[in-house]
Amino acid sequence: MKNKKGAIKIALYGMDERACKTMAMYLKGPCKGIAVVTNEVNAEIDLIDADYSKAKELLDERKSVTPDRPLILLSLEEVLIEGTFFVKKPIEIETLVAAIKQATSGSIKKTKPIAKKEEKGEKELEKTAEIETTETTESPVVEKKKAATKHVDSEEVKKTSKHRTAKDLTESKFSAYMGHIEGVDFSDPEHLLKASFNAKEYFFGYVQSALKVCKAKGRILQLNSGWKPLLIFPQSQEVWLDADDKQLRAFAGLSIKKNASKGMSLSPIEKSTVKANEKMENFYDSDYFLWKLAVWTSKGRYPDVIDINKPVYLKQWPNFTRLLVTPHSMRIAALLVREPRTAMSIANALKIKPQYVFVFISAANSLGLVGQAKRQSDALIAPAKVKASKAKGLLSRILGRLRG
Repeated sequence: MKNKKGAIKIALYGMDERACKTMAMYLKGPCKGIAVVTNEVNAEIDLIDADYSKAKELLDERKSVTPDRPLILLSLEEVLIEGTFFVKKPIEIETLVAAIKQATSGSIKKTKPIAKKEEKGEKELEKTAEIETTETTESPVVEKKKAATKHVDSEEVKKTSKHRTAKDLTESKFSAYMGHIEGVDFSDPEHLLKASFNAKEYFFGYVQSALKVCKAKGRILQLNSGWKPLLIFPQSQEVWLDADDKQLRAFAGLSIKKNASKGMSLSPIEKSTVKANEKMENFYDSDYFLWKLAVWTSKGRYPDVIDINKPVYLKQWPNFTRLLVTPHSMRIAALLVREPRTAMSIANALKIKPQYVFVFISAANSLGLVGQAKRQSDALIAPAKVKASKAKGLLSRILGRLRG
């Protein structure tokens, strides 16, 4: 390991304070002290984040002020500029160390210059489907005669769907539900855009929006979709739907055309007239229902409100004991809860199909458990490589006992 005196001195450009600190620690730790961060006067190498909005100006400035000093460029996309070294983000140890050694040895490969990148603003997240709350002519799910009032606690045990424990789907079972995304090469970033879906075009988007409206209004509402009416109970955080998983899965995968979406509406309903009490087994916890609906809608795709080329992180651990557990969900969650990662890096690290990662992101995002990493430092350094473990996780063993 090199000591500080023998370490190569590098000046950083186009990075915020946090990114600079991250880079300094990365050089000192994982890179075993091969270099240290210093000021532009004492530096032996200039390192520029080429994704910075004014990277072109910084590059021209460094070539003018220190023309003989080696230049290393960092970027999410390949940058080939003559007389510079390129390191792809997120940075991996071997790649960065190799670039530093080549820079100090003066071995610069001839590359073709590229045009200046256009400055890209942040992608604006699209809103979920909007539903107008109106009095509808469609008959609500009510009894012809006023139903007798029953105490909620006495009927709670009959809500079997609501209190069902986690359902674990194996790869063989889930592959039948996961659609085939034609014409998508997962190694091509441009092709990944084809593997997304817009929630507004599916029943899922309207349910998600209806739940928000219902919570804000604090009263029982019925979502009318031209299919089976969905009752939403904000106080108990439950939904009621007279359909089994097979029916829901089929309807969830159907794209709702713009003309058909005009038939979507919310109707207020009086609690005393709700017919749902006749079929208590059709009650679902709203989080469980939305998670499951997101899984059936995804079919191996990711929501288009997520930039799949940027890291995402998990805000908190999902309650897997009460959710539909898709293949590799807990392994994916274990990685994301530690540090932000891109979907493809997760798939590569776990050696699984990207579709399994997309499904998990879709489900977790439906409950607001996933966030898009926006800090510069989050995309700077590649996450640590995952070491395979033959030991079965504690949570997996607990879930296995519960299901048994």
